[in-house]
Amino acid sequence: MAQAPGAASVRPRDVRVWDPFLRLVHWSFPILIPALWWTAENEKWALHKRLGLVLLGLLAFRLLWGFLGPDTARFGQFVKGPRAVLAYLRGDRQAGPAIGHSPLGGWSTLVLLGAMLVQVSLGLFAGDPFDGTTGPLNPLVGVRSADAITEIHESFFWVIVALAALHLAAITFYTVKGEDLLSPMLSGDRPPLAGVAGIGPTPWARGLGAAAIAAALALWVAAGAPPLT
Repeated sequence: MAQAPGAASVRPRDVRVWDPFLRLVHWSFPILIPALWWTAENEKWALHKRLGLVLLGLLAFRLLWGFLGPDTARFGQFVKGPRAVLAYLRGDRQAGPAIGHSPLGGWSTLVLLGAMLVQVSLGLFAGDPFDGTTGPLNPLVGVRSADAITEIHESFFWVIVALAALHLAAITFYTVKGEDLLSPMLSGDRPPLAGVAGIGPTPWARGLGAAAIAAALALWVAAGAPPLT
Protein backbone atom coordinates (compact mmCIF):
# COMPACT_ATOMS: atom_id res chain seq x y z
CA MET A 1 0.00 0.00 0.00
CA ALA A 2 1.46 3.33 -1.02
CA GLN A 3 2.21 5.82 1.73
CA ALA A 4 0.50 9.18 1.50
CA PRO A 5 2.82 12.00 0.39
CA GLY A 6 4.42 13.74 3.33
CA ALA A 7 3.24 11.12 5.85
CA ALA A 8 6.79 10.08 6.69
CA SER A 9 7.66 13.64 7.61
CA VAL A 10 4.94 13.93 10.26
CA ARG A 11 6.71 14.38 13.60
CA PRO A 12 5.05 13.49 16.91
CA ARG A 13 4.23 16.44 19.10
CA ASP A 14 6.57 17.45 21.88
CA VAL A 15 5.53 16.48 25.40
CA ARG A 16 4.47 19.27 27.77
CA VAL A 17 6.54 18.85 30.94
CA TRP A 18 6.43 22.13 32.89
CA ASP A 19 3.56 24.58 33.23
CA PRO A 20 4.02 28.39 32.85
CA PHE A 21 3.52 29.12 36.56
CA LEU A 22 6.24 26.72 37.63
CA ARG A 23 8.66 28.02 34.99
CA LEU A 24 8.07 31.65 36.00
CA VAL A 25 8.76 30.85 39.64
CA HIS A 26 11.79 28.71 38.76
CA TRP A 27 13.49 31.43 36.70
CA SER A 28 12.70 34.09 39.30
CA PHE A 29 14.99 32.42 41.84
CA PRO A 30 18.30 32.88 39.94
CA ILE A 31 17.37 36.54 39.47
CA LEU A 32 16.23 37.26 43.03
CA ILE A 33 19.02 35.50 44.94
CA PRO A 34 21.91 37.50 43.36
CA ALA A 35 19.80 40.67 43.62
CA LEU A 36 19.23 40.07 47.33
CA TRP A 37 22.95 39.50 47.85
CA TRP A 38 23.81 42.70 45.94
CA THR A 39 21.32 44.85 47.84
CA ALA A 40 22.64 43.55 51.18
CA GLU A 41 26.27 44.10 50.21
CA ASN A 42 25.49 47.66 49.11
CA GLU A 43 23.15 48.41 52.03
CA LYS A 44 20.13 48.97 49.81
CA TRP A 45 17.93 47.82 52.66
CA ALA A 46 14.56 49.10 51.48
CA LEU A 47 14.97 47.29 48.16
CA HIS A 48 16.42 44.26 49.93
CA LYS A 49 13.28 43.93 52.08
CA ARG A 50 10.97 44.34 49.09
CA LEU A 51 12.81 41.66 47.15
CA GLY A 52 12.73 39.41 50.21
CA LEU A 53 8.96 39.76 50.39
CA VAL A 54 8.70 38.94 46.68
CA LEU A 55 10.76 35.82 47.36
CA LEU A 56 8.45 34.94 50.25
CA GLY A 57 5.43 35.24 47.97
CA LEU A 58 7.05 33.07 45.29
CA LEU A 59 7.98 30.39 47.79
CA ALA A 60 4.46 30.43 49.24
CA PHE A 61 3.07 30.03 45.74
CA ARG A 62 5.46 27.15 44.98
CA LEU A 63 4.37 25.35 48.13
CA LEU A 64 0.71 25.74 47.19
CA TRP A 65 1.48 24.72 43.62
CA GLY A 66 3.09 21.57 44.96
CA PHE A 67 -0.43 20.43 45.88
CA LEU A 68 -2.61 22.29 43.36
CA GLY A 69 -0.51 22.32 40.20
CA PRO A 70 -0.21 19.84 37.33
CA ASP A 71 1.36 16.45 37.84
CA THR A 72 5.03 17.43 37.47
CA ALA A 73 4.65 20.35 39.89
CA ARG A 74 3.22 18.20 42.69
CA PHE A 75 5.43 17.02 45.53
CA GLY A 76 3.65 13.68 45.53
CA GLN A 77 4.89 13.05 41.99
CA PHE A 78 8.59 13.71 42.46
CA VAL A 79 9.38 13.30 46.17
CA LYS A 80 10.18 9.59 46.39
CA GLY A 81 11.40 7.33 49.17
CA PRO A 82 14.98 6.12 49.76
CA ARG A 83 14.48 2.92 47.73
CA ALA A 84 13.51 4.86 44.60
CA VAL A 85 16.47 7.23 45.04
CA LEU A 86 18.91 4.34 45.49
CA ALA A 87 17.44 2.51 42.50
CA TYR A 88 17.81 5.64 40.40
CA LEU A 89 21.44 6.04 41.49
CA ARG A 90 22.07 2.43 40.47
CA GLY A 91 20.88 3.33 36.97
CA ASP A 92 17.26 2.16 37.13
CA ARG A 93 15.50 4.94 35.25
CA GLN A 94 12.16 3.20 35.80
CA ALA A 95 12.42 4.18 39.49
CA GLY A 96 11.30 7.72 38.69
CA PRO A 97 8.43 9.30 36.76
CA ALA A 98 8.57 9.35 32.96
CA ILE A 99 8.63 13.14 32.93
CA GLY A 100 9.46 15.76 35.52
CA HIS A 101 12.02 15.52 38.30
CA SER A 102 13.97 12.34 38.86
CA PRO A 103 13.90 10.91 42.42
CA LEU A 104 17.27 12.51 43.12
CA GLY A 105 16.31 15.78 41.42
CA GLY A 106 13.08 15.86 43.37
CA TRP A 107 14.89 15.81 46.70
CA SER A 108 17.38 18.39 45.42
CA THR A 109 14.48 20.68 44.53
CA LEU A 110 12.81 20.15 47.90
CA VAL A 111 16.02 20.88 49.83
CA LEU A 112 16.69 24.05 47.83
CA LEU A 113 13.13 25.30 48.36
CA GLY A 114 13.37 24.52 52.06
CA ALA A 115 16.69 26.34 52.39
CA MET A 116 15.32 29.45 50.67
CA LEU A 117 12.27 29.35 52.93
CA VAL A 118 14.52 29.19 56.00
CA GLN A 119 16.62 32.08 54.72
CA VAL A 120 13.69 34.36 53.92
CA SER A 121 12.03 33.49 57.25
CA LEU A 122 15.20 34.49 59.11
CA GLY A 123 15.25 37.76 57.21
CA LEU A 124 11.75 38.62 58.40
CA PHE A 125 13.00 38.81 62.00
CA ALA A 126 16.53 40.06 61.35
CA GLY A 127 17.94 43.56 61.75
CA ASP A 128 18.77 46.21 64.29
CA PRO A 129 15.92 48.58 65.24
CA PHE A 130 18.43 51.22 66.37
CA ASP A 131 19.72 51.81 62.84
CA GLY A 132 16.33 51.37 61.16
CA THR A 133 17.23 48.19 59.29
CA THR A 134 14.79 45.47 60.30
CA GLY A 135 12.59 42.82 58.81
CA PRO A 136 8.83 43.32 59.07
CA LEU A 137 8.52 40.82 61.94
CA ASN A 138 11.52 42.12 63.91
CA PRO A 139 9.33 43.72 66.62
CA LEU A 140 8.06 40.25 67.52
CA VAL A 141 11.48 39.20 68.91
CA GLY A 142 13.87 40.78 71.38
CA VAL A 143 17.03 42.65 70.43
CA ARG A 144 19.34 39.79 71.40
CA SER A 145 17.27 37.28 69.49
CA ALA A 146 17.23 39.58 66.48
CA ASP A 147 21.03 39.90 66.62
CA ALA A 148 21.43 36.12 66.68
CA ILE A 149 18.93 35.69 63.84
CA THR A 150 20.74 38.32 61.80
CA GLU A 151 24.05 36.49 62.15
CA ILE A 152 22.46 33.21 61.09
CA HIS A 153 20.74 34.98 58.19
CA GLU A 154 24.07 36.33 56.95
CA SER A 155 25.86 32.98 57.27
CA PHE A 156 23.06 30.80 55.95
CA PHE A 157 23.17 32.62 52.62
CA TRP A 158 26.26 30.59 51.75
CA VAL A 159 24.28 27.41 52.24
CA ILE A 160 21.96 28.70 49.52
CA VAL A 161 24.97 29.42 47.31
CA ALA A 162 26.37 25.91 47.88
CA LEU A 163 23.04 24.26 47.06
CA ALA A 164 22.63 26.41 43.95
CA ALA A 165 26.16 25.48 42.83
CA LEU A 166 25.34 21.80 43.34
CA HIS A 167 22.16 22.28 41.32
CA LEU A 168 24.11 23.86 38.46
CA ALA A 169 26.74 21.11 38.63
CA ALA A 170 24.01 18.47 38.28
CA ILE A 171 22.54 20.27 35.25
CA THR A 172 26.01 20.45 33.67
CA PHE A 173 26.60 16.75 34.39
CA TYR A 174 23.38 15.71 32.67
CA THR A 175 24.04 18.07 29.77
CA VAL A 176 27.41 16.40 29.18
CA LYS A 177 25.60 13.04 29.23
CA GLY A 178 23.29 14.32 26.51
CA GLU A 179 20.19 15.01 28.66
CA ASP A 180 18.93 18.54 28.03
CA LEU A 181 17.29 19.82 31.22
CA LEU A 182 17.38 23.55 30.45
CA SER A 183 15.40 23.71 27.21
CA PRO A 184 12.25 22.08 28.67
CA MET A 185 12.35 24.50 31.61
CA LEU A 186 12.46 27.39 29.13
CA SER A 187 9.83 26.20 26.66
CA GLY A 188 7.84 23.85 28.85
CA ASP A 189 8.16 21.01 26.32
CA ARG A 190 10.55 18.16 25.68
CA PRO A 191 10.93 15.76 22.72
CA PRO A 192 8.16 13.16 22.40
CA LEU A 193 8.18 10.03 24.55
CA ALA A 194 6.40 6.82 23.60
CA GLY A 195 3.27 6.36 25.67
CA VAL A 196 3.64 9.67 27.52
CA ALA A 197 0.98 12.33 26.95
CA GLY A 198 2.41 15.14 29.10
CA ILE A 199 0.76 17.22 31.78
CA GLY A 200 -2.19 18.53 29.79
CA PRO A 201 -3.72 22.04 29.93
CA THR A 202 -2.54 24.57 32.49
CA PRO A 203 -5.05 24.96 35.37
CA TRP A 204 -5.12 28.76 35.15
CA ALA A 205 -7.90 29.27 37.71
CA ARG A 206 -6.04 27.30 40.37
CA GLY A 207 -2.81 29.08 39.46
CA LEU A 208 -4.28 32.55 39.76
CA GLY A 209 -6.00 31.59 43.00
CA ALA A 210 -2.73 30.28 44.46
CA ALA A 211 -0.95 33.45 43.31
CA ALA A 212 -3.57 35.62 45.04
CA ILE A 213 -3.20 33.68 48.30
CA ALA A 214 0.61 33.90 48.14
CA ALA A 215 0.51 37.63 47.43
CA ALA A 216 -1.94 38.20 50.30
CA LEU A 217 0.39 36.32 52.65
CA ALA A 218 3.38 38.42 51.59
CA LEU A 219 1.43 41.66 52.04
CA TRP A 220 0.19 40.53 55.46
CA VAL A 221 3.76 39.77 56.56
CA ALA A 222 4.96 43.08 55.11
CA ALA A 223 2.41 44.81 57.38
CA GLY A 224 3.93 43.10 60.41
CA ALA A 225 1.50 40.15 60.52
CA PRO A 226 -1.29 42.04 62.32
CA PRO A 227 -4.14 40.03 63.92
CA LEU A 228 -6.76 39.04 61.39
CA THR A 229 -9.68 39.64 63.75
